[in-house]
Order: sequence, then C-alpha cells, then structure tokens
Amino acid sequence: MITTIYEIAKHVGVSPATVSRALSGKGYVRKELREKILQVAKEMDYHPNTLARSLVTGQSFIIGLVLPDITNPFFPAIARGVEDVAHRNGYNVILCNTDGSARKEADYLGLLRSKRVDGVIFTTSQVVTRHVRQLVDSDIPVVLADRRMNVDCDFVVVDSIEGAYKATSHLIGLGHSAIGLITGPQKVTTGAERIEGYSRALRDHHIVMRDELICEGDYKENSGYRHTKKLLGLSSRPTAIFACNDLMAMGALAALEEKGIRVPEEVAVVGYDDIPFASVIRPRLTTVVQPKYEIGSIACEILLERMKDRDKPRQEVFLKPNLMIRESSVILEVKEALSD
Repeated sequence: MITTIYEIAKHVGVSPATVSRALSGKGYVRKELREKILQVAKEMDYHPNTLARSLVTGQSFIIGLVLPDITNPFFPAIARGVEDVAHRNGYNVILCNTDGSARKEADYLGLLRSKRVDGVIFTTSQVVTRHVRQLVDSDIPVVLADRRMNVDCDFVVVDSIEGAYKATSHLIGLGHSAIGLITGPQKVTTGAERIEGYSRALRDHHIVMRDELICEGDYKENSGYRHTKKLLGLSSRPTAIFACNDLMAMGALAALEEKGIRVPEEVAVVGYDDIPFASVIRPRLTTVVQPKYEIGSIACEILLERMKDRDKPRQEVFLKPNLMIRESSVILEVKEALSD
C-alpha cells in the first residue's frame, strides 16, 4: 500500500497542508513538529508522488545522461559524479548508452523528450550536432561533458591539447623522437585536440612529424592492439607509443607482449585517462590523468543552474590534466631519479 500525506497527517494529528510544508521544507512548521512528521514519514515508508509533483511544478525531476560506452571505465566515473550531484538535489538520472550509434542516440533522445526530462548531459564520442541543437531549440537545457561542438550550450572539458602535449613531451624528454600516435576519432573534439597537442610538442622540440606514425583508433582496446601491430611492421618503427586513451594503450601493451618486445626498455607506452586498470596492469601504465568524477559533478551542477536560469551566460569550464609517470615509460631507477 502506498503511503500518502493524508495518512501521515492522520497519524500525527495535523493537517495535510502542515505535512506538505514539513516534507517540502517550504513554509513554517515548528522544529519539533517537523522532526516528528519526518520521522513518521520514514517509519511509514513514504515516497513523494513524482507524477503529482511534476504536474504542480512543471518539472519531471529527471536528468538524461547520454554516454557512448558504459563498458569503458572512463564513463562510469563521470556518471557517478552526475548521479551524486543529481541525487543530492532531488533528481533522478536516466542513463542512455549509445554504443556510438547515431540511431541509438536519436532513439534515446526521443525517449528523454517523452519523459519530459528537465535537462540532458551529453558525453558521447559520436554525438550528432543536430541532436543537441534539437534539444536546445526545444528549450531543454543541455551541458556537454568532455565534448565541445558548435552549439550554444554549456560545456565542461579537460584540456586535451595540454594533456597530449605533456604526454608527448615526457616521451621526448626520455630521448624518444619516433613516437607512434594512436588517436581517437578525428571528428570528435578530443581526438582532434590530442593530435594537436602531440604535433605541438614535436614542433616545439624540433622533431619532424611522420604521417606513417599516426593511426586513427576508436578508443577501444582492439584498435590499440591492431594499430600497434601496424606500427611495429614499419621499417623504421617507433621507440615509443602514445595511445590517446587507456583502453587503446592496453591493446598496445598486449600487442607488444605478443611480439616479445619489452616495455619500456624497447618501446615505451603512454596512455590517457588513468582508468582503474592503469595502476594494476604490468607494467603499470604511464598516463594522462583526467578528473573524471569532477567532469560529471561539475556538468551536473552547471545543468541545475541552467535549469533555474535559462538566461545565465554560457559557462565554459576547462579542467587541467596531469601526467602520472609509471613503469610503462620509465624504468624504476630512472623514475626515482626524476622524482628527486
């Protein structure tokens, strides 16, 4: 049986209006009485009628979160940040996993519109610009997380150019000049920006960029494995590989191990994201650390602000990446020397 405010009111001996004020926190109720009402509501397992609340307020208290690949450990950390902030503010989150499919993305957006969500956070790798514009044109607040595009909406990103620059400069500082690059999809902002950071680092260190050392991956482990084997087949193969996410870096490590190539003595490897596996695989992975949880939590905070004030100036948040040096790029003795 579903508990209503009328039953709570009868149990406490007050009016339904008093119960409503106590539960919502809006309007005056004596402190002792408010605490008693909240305790009775808890004992009677009371849950607000969200449908009724949405009819009164015009809000669904639901946020849509669109992700490209929930199996990639990078995205659950973002989702956790979104969910924590949403829950603290009385919102539920509908998680939509698109698998990088434009069709699935369109289907999910139709679902989110039918649920009359109050806002949407996008962090898809193949996000379709027109889908975002459709939401914006429908007056549904949108925040992009870890993505940017030519649409008038808020975004939260980590500076991918700086992150790739740091990773490449680290390898150059170790004496590598033939550095293989396994990028993400170039039509995605993170993919394009990481190759820009790589090329800037080479240019600043007067190293000629070799096109044959650059391979376009898809942020999945198999593409890292496949492209590493391709790089190893070159007549002048790289002495280091920078994979633009950790899953591709793990694929690279698998290919190198299969070939019997020692890491980092023969080929150094650097990844990007610092997913949990990066610190437990052997050799432990040097990688660019992204503040994943903060991407999600800040994006949700911005979305909640946008839902309250549609005319607020657009927010563009750039977070800083850091480089975590581990054994995949530096042998232990050298790493200790670098930290001195």
